This record gives sequence, C-alpha cells and structure tokens, in this order.
Amino acid sequence: MSTPSPSLKPAPAAAPDVEALCARFVNREAVIGVIGLGYVGLPLVCAICAQGFKSVGFDIDADKIDRLNKGQSYIGNIHNDKVAELVTGGSFLPTGDFSKLADVDAVLMCVPTPLNKNREPDMTYVEETAKTIAKYLRRGQLVVLESTTWPGTTRELLKPILESGSGLKAGEDFFLAFSPEREDPGNAQFHTAIIPKVVGGDGADALRLAKTMYDQFLTKTVAVSTADTAEAVKLTENIFRAVNIALVNELKVIYDSMGIDVWEVIEAAKTKPFGYMPFYPGPGLGGHCIPIDPFYLTWKAREHGISTKFIELAGEINVLMPRFVVNRLAETLDLRFSKSLKGAKILLLGMAYKKNVADIRESPAFGIMELLQKRQSDISYHDPFVDTVPPTREHAAFTGMVSAPLTPDVVAAADAVVIVTDHTNVDYDMVAQHARLIVDTRNVYGARGERHNIVKA
Repeated sequence: MSTPSPSLKPAPAAAPDVEALCARFVNREAVIGVIGLGYVGLPLVCAICAQGFKSVGFDIDADKIDRLNKGQSYIGNIHNDKVAELVTGGSFLPTGDFSKLADVDAVLMCVPTPLNKNREPDMTYVEETAKTIAKYLRRGQLVVLESTTWPGTTRELLKPILESGSGLKAGEDFFLAFSPEREDPGNAQFHTAIIPKVVGGDGADALRLAKTMYDQFLTKTVAVSTADTAEAVKLTENIFRAVNIALVNELKVIYDSMGIDVWEVIEAAKTKPFGYMPFYPGPGLGGHCIPIDPFYLTWKAREHGISTKFIELAGEINVLMPRFVVNRLAETLDLRFSKSLKGAKILLLGMAYKKNVADIRESPAFGIMELLQKRQSDISYHDPFVDTVPPTREHAAFTGMVSAPLTPDVVAAADAVVIVTDHTNVDYDMVAQHARLIVDTRNVYGARGERHNIVKA
C-alpha cells in the first residue's frame, strides 16, 4: 500500500522587485494611468506624455472621453492641437473602460473631494474610485492619491479599501503614496511640469518608487516622511491663503468705514522688502481648494478634541463678503438714484471664481446672485469663459443662464455693473464709458484713474 504524498502549499509569490520597477520609470517603459481628467488630471497627462511616457486617462464623464478622442480640449490652457497630437500619436489613450487599469504600472487618482451640506468631507469619489482600482489591482503597481484631503486619508481610508478589495497587501504586493496636486488654473507662469511636487509614501519602498516616477516628468520632487505629512502640507498651503485672504477682506471692511482705500494701503505695504506678503481682497473665495480644504483639517481636528477657531473664523469672514458687496451696491443705488434693488437691472461681469478660467466651482458670483435674487433684482451676467451656467447641485436656480453680450447697449441698460471676476479680455474702458454705476470688487479701475460712476467694494 502506497503512502499518500504530503500536501504541498504553494510557495508565496516573490515580493515585487522595487529596483526593477524604478528602472521601468527611468527607462520610460512604464505606462502611467490617470483617473480624473479635469483641471488636475489632464495637465498631468500632458506633462507625463511630454517626457516620453504612454498614459491612459480614465474618466466617468463620457463626454470628456469623446471630446479628447476627437482631439478636443475643454481646459483653456491646453490647446486642441496638443490633445490631438497626444491621442493620434498613441501616447495618450482616453477611456471610460476601467478594466484597462490592469495594463498600467502606476495609477494616479485626481478625483474631486468636495464637502457635503454639513461642510464635512465627502469622500464618495475617492472611495468609489478605490473600489474600482481594487478590482484590477495587480502586484507591483503603484497607486498615488493626488486629491486634497485630511491627514490620514491614504493610510486610514484608501489603503484598507485597496487591500480588502484586491486581496493584496500594501508595501508587499503593491505600493501606495500621496502627492498633492498644486495646480493654479489660469496662471501661465506656473504649469504642472515646473511646480515642485511633494511626495509621501506608505513605507520607504513606496516613497522611493513614487519619487522616481515623478522625477522623470516633473522638474523637482520634495520627499516627506509619510503620506500623512504630505496631506498636511497641502492643507497648510491652502489654509495659509484662506486665512490671509480673510484678514485682508476684514481690513477692507474696516478701512472702508474709515474712508481709507485698502488697495492703496496694500500697494504701499508691499514695498517693505521683508516681513510682509501682499494678499488682495475680493467678493469672496472660490475654486475647489481655498474655500473647502481648510475644513478638512477642521473636521479631522475634532477627532482629537481640538477646535480650529482661527480657520473657522477665516471661513466665516470670506463667506460674508458677497453680502458686503450687495450691501454696497444697494446703498449706492439708493444714494445716487433713489433706487432699490427690487426690480433693478444688475449685470455681473464674471461667473468664474478667478480670472481667465472657466471654473465656476464655489464662485462668489453665486453668493451675490442669490442675495440679489432674494431682493428681486433682474440679474444677468457676462463671462467670456462661461457661455452657459452648467448644472450645479448647490445653485440649480441659475442653471442654463446664458452669458449676455458685452455691448454698449447692454451695459447702458443696466442700473449697475458689478465686477466679480477681473478677466483680462474685457473692454473695461467701454464699460466705464457706458455704465451708470460700476461696483468694482477687484480694483480693476485702480490703475485707470477715478471716475464718478465707479465705487469699490
């Protein structure tokens, strides 16, 4: 009678060779996937492909994928011919087929991280994207989160989803890192490839691999000790801006009550060569980062029993700025024309949150419009970058509004023009010539000399 052979357990798979994986990036053999082809993801793809890599871009928006495959761009500083060159040349594949994640060596997540109605982090996009990645995650891949979020997200949220969904272990089978985006849409001076990139890894191997990858298509990378630290760096940058903008907005209100022009104060103060950095007031904060990111830290700090009074106060001041603008408008209409906002024709110049971009996320224009709507004003807008107000969950009442032509007749027909966004391709001299009243929230006319029909707000 033969003796049964002892059962043999399969030998554990060998750990991925980090040296070999790094070499794939150095030799431009790696394929880099980018999830989310918006203001962060698409410029990142362009930087990747410019250095000889192939990139697969993923997005759930079928219209974006269709336009990209036709060689069309939807981002102002990326031209159609650049997209067409990358797509037709075979270096860039835009797709909605997420099974192709299995074909890439690195996955860079550039998905939205908004706040919910309670101003708490809404991690839906990160969580759903992570679940999708986990379905196709294979050994040796690098996953990097670039979306702004609270310290600990990569380690506490992203890592468990990827591990449980794939059966693989971070640091042994795949590698995980965080590297915050630092895009400044509309800023021609700084583009993706030349902005230093902060990188933090989940372990030494992940950091080495991520830094090696970014070193190949970005001018400079800055390695930090952990992913948590890299997450905190991004929040610190944006909280710094939010707090200082709030400070100068508060000074604007105070100095205005004293008859002092805050813009003149800033211009003089910034001549000091040390100890001062100029920030400028406005009608409120906009964009995806500055109005939102500080509240990620506020939310996380509560877990540690800490209140962020300074950050929250800054948020309150910035949120109140549209009210200051509308109050100034109402006072001036009443004093000069004995006219109330009810029934007044108000033309807003600018819907985008900052000049020379089409991005309307968190734009202060919405806050101003909502206040004017409550006062029963007749509202219109002109924005050379925003032809039509797209659907927004928070501002559904204004969806479908169309940009008015900026002609002398349109300007003259308005009781007041409010400059919300200081786009450069607007004929401000024509506006000043034909407008009955201009409320200038951006100091557009500061260098053009005072005029009787212009007030600052």
